Parts: sequence; C-alpha cells; structure tokens
Amino acid sequence: MALQVGDTVPNFTCEAYVNGDIKKISLSDYHGKWVVLFFYPLDFTFVCPTELTGFAKAEQEFTKCNAVVLGASTDSAHSHKAWFSRDLSVVKYPVLADTNHRLSEMFNVLIRDQGIALRGTFIIDPDGVLKYQVVSALNIGRSITETIRVLQALQTGGLCPVDWHPGQDTLKPR
Repeated sequence: MALQVGDTVPNFTCEAYVNGDIKKISLSDYHGKWVVLFFYPLDFTFVCPTELTGFAKAEQEFTKCNAVVLGASTDSAHSHKAWFSRDLSVVKYPVLADTNHRLSEMFNVLIRDQGIALRGTFIIDPDGVLKYQVVSALNIGRSITETIRVLQALQTGGLCPVDWHPGQDTLKPR
C-alpha cells in the first residue's frame, strides 16, 4: 500500500551508511522529531551528488527546526560507503539502503522495471504522520530551500498562504 499525506508511516528499519559506518536505522529512532526523507535514483550519478551535498550544507537549518534528514536509494550501504568516502565526505546524515525496494514501494517512488527510485521528498511529523510529499522525474533536482520553507510552514500549525515565509502571518479562518 502506497502512503498518502495524512497516513501514519509504519515503522521501518533499513541498513544505512552513516558518516563512515554501516548501521541499522529505524524510523522509530527519530520519534519526536520531524523527519525529512528524500529518495534519489542512484549512487555515482550526476544530479544526485548535488542534492546530497545540498542537504548536507543545510543540515544545521534542519536541526534548528527539530528535523533530521534521511536520504535513501535502492543502492546497497556498501555502494553508499564507497561513493561517499570518495566523493561525498560532507554528508553526515544517514543514507538508507533500500535494496529490497520495500521503502521505495511504500512511498510509491519505485520505478519497478529499473529497480530505482524517482526523486521523492517526504516530511513526516514528530508523531509519524506523513505531512508532505513531492515526487519528480529523474532529471530534475529538488529545491532544498523549498523543503525547509515547507517544513517551517508545517510547523506553524496554521494556514500558510502562497509564498509564505517564516515571520509572516498565517491566515485566520473566518
């Protein structure tokens, strides 16, 4: 069953590359925090490292928002380790290895005939409820700035108008 906004995300556990090590990571490890989970197609590609690096550079912004970043692809944790230690040492957040495709199927980003994930960004609230999702084609990199803006908007709990930014008023129901 593919998740939709408003669904509670079932706990999952995956092998992950985390800052030089391979570990088991569960969604429940982050209960009480916002989780920004993003999928990318493949290690050792062209657009993907720009996104992985972008999330790494913005990690402090996510931390200020009580959020953790989790990357994911269908590559193995050993593939992640080989690539990251060579080219992406700036990435410190966990990168999940969805080799069995359960996670990418759950979030409905799996391209079955290729065995890879579309670019998907998902924001899960501290109670495990999916609050935001956006999925795009393989050739289009996402906006980290927009992901942070949406996270901040969700955290207001209010009605945020078009192009809302922190510090601006939310809308009041009439």
